[in-house]
Amino acid sequence: MAARRVIIRNHSAEANLFARRTFITFVGVLVLVLVLFSNLYSLQIASYEKYQTRSNSNRIKLLPVAPNRGLIYDRNGVILADNKPVYSLAVIPEQAENLKNSIANVSDLLDISADMQEKFFNSVKRKRRFKQIELHPRLSEQQVALFSVNQHKFPGIFVDARLKRYYPFGKLTTHTLGYVARINRKDANKLEFDGKSENYAATHDIGKLGIEKYYEDILHGTIGHQEVEINNQGRIVRTLDYTPPVAGKDLTLTIDIELQMIAKRALSGKRGAVVAMDPRTGGVLAMYSNPSYDGNLFVHGISNKNWQKIRNSKDLPLINRTVQGYPPASTVKPFLAITGLEEKVITPETKIWDPGWYQLDGLPNKYRDWKKWGHGQVNLNKAIEQSCNIYFFDLAFKLGITKISTMMERFGFGDYTGIDIHEESKAIMPSVEWKRARYNKSWYTGETLSVGIGQSYWTVTPLQLTQALTTLVNHGKRKVPHLLKSMMSPSTNEGQEEAEEIVYEEQAPLVLNQEENWDLVLNAMHNTVQHVGATAHTPFKGSTYDAAGKTGSAQVARIKQDEKYDAKNTQENKRDNAMFIAFAPFNAPEIVVAVAIENVSKGGGGTNAGPVARQIMDQYFGNRVISSSVGESSSNDGNVEQHYHTTHDRLTENQLTNNTVTTNIEAE
Repeated sequence: MAARRVIIRNHSAEANLFARRTFITFVGVLVLVLVLFSNLYSLQIASYEKYQTRSNSNRIKLLPVAPNRGLIYDRNGVILADNKPVYSLAVIPEQAENLKNSIANVSDLLDISADMQEKFFNSVKRKRRFKQIELHPRLSEQQVALFSVNQHKFPGIFVDARLKRYYPFGKLTTHTLGYVARINRKDANKLEFDGKSENYAATHDIGKLGIEKYYEDILHGTIGHQEVEINNQGRIVRTLDYTPPVAGKDLTLTIDIELQMIAKRALSGKRGAVVAMDPRTGGVLAMYSNPSYDGNLFVHGISNKNWQKIRNSKDLPLINRTVQGYPPASTVKPFLAITGLEEKVITPETKIWDPGWYQLDGLPNKYRDWKKWGHGQVNLNKAIEQSCNIYFFDLAFKLGITKISTMMERFGFGDYTGIDIHEESKAIMPSVEWKRARYNKSWYTGETLSVGIGQSYWTVTPLQLTQALTTLVNHGKRKVPHLLKSMMSPSTNEGQEEAEEIVYEEQAPLVLNQEENWDLVLNAMHNTVQHVGATAHTPFKGSTYDAAGKTGSAQVARIKQDEKYDAKNTQENKRDNAMFIAFAPFNAPEIVVAVAIENVSKGGGGTNAGPVARQIMDQYFGNRVISSSVGESSSNDGNVEQHYHTTHDRLTENQLTNNTVTTNIEAE
């Protein structure tokens, strides 16, 4: 029998092993506890503010609140750009009973399109059910009334109101005011680049053109905030604090909407532009381009049909003709006369013989006068009064293009006027250097002759013409044309703040060596209107104010040497343009006007553009028959003036017809 093995336990060794294991475990637990307390210290004490902020950001949200956009008024307090309530139909899906049936029933009630319904259900899939979702973006008043009566049948569906820009006078003010429209990617990138994106967090629209764009920062206002507490699902539990937004400032413009209406009616059926300005201040009184378009179409997002209609129109309504270039024709002859007198090339007594044509030595081409048989002996006064081309051909030849362009640039031609809209063009003041840079060609003497009657490459904007005429009537004082008259902050608890008048600095004056030259030219312009038989006499016959002016007929297409211009047999877009500038009263001018009319079928500046200037001045100097206080107008162009006069004395059709002057002057 095998012997049994006896195992003797070493209690001392086991005790030591247990002690070592216990110690190691204790140390491990201690280290973990220390790590835990270290983290607790870091979270609760060392990094308390950091994690408290992050915790609050999960619990507290700052919701941006959009400010109300500032309003825009004309000089007499007539509102030109308003904020009008717009009603949309919104739904909170979780509050609606049987969402699909509810949407179908309310759509039948309000005639909501299938496309809108589909767009709504696509949004439901992407958004939380307790968030409101838009079903119809713009309800009519009838739809709002109909839904209000039946709202109890549709829990979770309600009418949501917000303010949208509205232009009461529609087409009448678009090229001046511009319009606002939805912020696109390009706008968002620019706001981000300029560091302004945060102030537009709750804003959907931004100024796109005109005053709305130029003064966007002033009109927009400052964003507000609503501090709310939310739960873990993102639902708002309560409002903790509210910082109200600061509305944009209200702007008062120098524009007179009455004159704007007259300009529109005078240009009815024509393509052209009218600019009227106060030469004492540079404030623009009227600035109308025809045809125009309704800026309200862009506020809510223009339809493709309307956009194609505007974009494809042969009349190009998108162009603001008041700040685009036209050949100035004879309207620049007074400024050329100033140049000739200053350079001592001519004197008031200088005479030339006008046989009806002008010819350079050694060249076969003849440059013809508008009067086939000529004007005979012509001095400076008669040259302006009768708009004698031959006199100014000769003057331009003697001056040369360099002296002409240098002086015309001092009058502001070929440069921005500085008006407060971004759409302005410089137009073209040609020179030797300009032609070399543009065409890499030399300048020819024949081109100088054409410049002498406002043709060739020379183009001016109607606004530049008013600025140059303002400089002329002010004896060299150069005003900056502007549209903003004053601005006013929104009302506060302390009451309405006073309007802040804007003061504009004058540009460097145009100083002549002989001060009397101003009056020599101005007197000739006065004779152009006041003398019987002068080119601008008929349009202003019988006026109650003392006016002065200058006509112009701009050739658009080249005519061959032996060819006679016949408007009836000329393609419409190649017919002459009619130009006219005027000011009044003669001794103390209060208003200057420039008119451009494209492709006239008969006559020239006196026949077509002169009567337009007459109507503007008749309204300015006549009794104010339109009150400065009006209510809301329709954007429908045919109803604007009708609504304007519903509670005020009416400027009747008969009055306007009687103010329309016609003449038989064919050339100038």
